[in-house]
Amino acid sequence: MTAQTLWIFTVFFAVWAGALDWRYRRIPNWLTVTGLVAGLALNSASSGWHGAKTSLLGAGLGLLVLLPFVLLRALGAGDWKLVGALGAFLGPRQLADVLMAAVIVAGVMALVLVVAKGRFGETLRNMGGLLRSLAMLQKPDAAVSLDSPTSTKVPFGVAVAVAVLLYAAVQAWQSMGRA
Repeated sequence: MTAQTLWIFTVFFAVWAGALDWRYRRIPNWLTVTGLVAGLALNSASSGWHGAKTSLLGAGLGLLVLLPFVLLRALGAGDWKLVGALGAFLGPRQLADVLMAAVIVAGVMALVLVVAKGRFGETLRNMGGLLRSLAMLQKPDAAVSLDSPTSTKVPFGVAVAVAVLLYAAVQAWQSMGRA
């Protein structure tokens, strides 16, 4: 299996999850678990034990890095599992790049939403409270939790899908330059 084939599966998986997150604001377990297994199987089939190890390290990194945000209720569990499954496709190095891009995309999405809804000042206050809670290792105020019905929520699965698409495009562009 070629790297291009793996990228096709990765992009398909990420876009599917992003579309579900956009439409329903959830990413189902059947998709994330299937993605994790598919990423592990594809990497194992293409690179044997090394592929399996890379896949497991990627999944573990994705789950470990985002776990604090899930525990603080700043990120949904579906988004968390999506990133773990993408780690199984990408491995730790590429997942780190995609995750950085996803955070930037989510930040831009959040800024657009906050400005459009006229909630800039309130958002700055909430971010201060969230950072204070993180520093003190406490749960944040209910107003900044995903549980709050008034909070502006960014579908992180959409940001992840956009980041995967951008990263795949860069990878394709670079591989065409080498050919």
